[in-house]
Amino acid sequence: MLTILLDGHGELAEWRDAARALLLAGIPPERVEWRRRDMAAGDLFGGQTDSSPLPPPNPQAPTPTVARTFLDLADAVICHSDPARFALLYRLLWRLQAKRSLLEMKTDADVAQADRLEKSVRRDAHKMKAFVRFKELPDSAGQPRRRFLAWFEPDHFIVGRTAGFFQRRFTDMDWVIATPKGTSSWDGQQVRIDPTPAEKPDLHDAADDLWRTYFAHIFNPARLKVQAMQSEMPKKYWKNLPEAILIPDLIAGAEARVRAMAERAASDPPTFHHRLRAREKKDG
Repeated sequence: MLTILLDGHGELAEWRDAARALLLAGIPPERVEWRRRDMAAGDLFGGQTDSSPLPPPNPQAPTPTVARTFLDLADAVICHSDPARFALLYRLLWRLQAKRSLLEMKTDADVAQADRLEKSVRRDAHKMKAFVRFKELPDSAGQPRRRFLAWFEPDHFIVGRTAGFFQRRFTDMDWVIATPKGTSSWDGQQVRIDPTPAEKPDLHDAADDLWRTYFAHIFNPARLKVQAMQSEMPKKYWKNLPEAILIPDLIAGAEARVRAMAERAASDPPTFHHRLRAREKKDG
């Protein structure tokens, strides 16, 4: 049994390099144990589990090939927090060498599991893009650009995966996005990724009130569907959203606001009513 230790912070390259070496050596999936380096258990005497040396390639082994669809799938799956993701991907890679159409078999257990992990990662990345809230840091001497900090708690290792989106959207400011799964930052020149888990900062700014004002104004009680809203904005994100403090009261008062809107609509003529009446008198 070979033990392969990976950092497991969402980088496809480290898994790909190890998987390619194993494949070239003809090592089947059942002979490989994949682990994250920081979770590798020590032995009974306090020693650390080491990664096995990668075996030399088999000269008779054909050059492994794989479709772009698998690389795209693996690029997402590798970001998932499931410890079994490395083994799953290698199993798929091994099987693809004999059956090129494997990924089209959606009822296959490995393919179905990989699809589930991919969807979970993509959803997590989508929520990060939607719910990151930057807070401006106090001005510092010699800082030509405004600086912002955000805190987010993703389910998976998506910090590097989403960094490009924030760099393109907020390129005119310096920012740091800290998470328990690492930190991304942009200084106007380079995006940096630090896999070290961060601690939640205690930071507030005037933008918190702006978010609450905006959210209160766009909230439409007549279109409220609580389950749908919580599906799009799950409760686990509320604690880090400044506007979320308003949600319980807005939901509680929604029914009364709808009744008030209906009563006003029944008693007040439409805004164009007087113009129509004036036109009728003129024509008459």
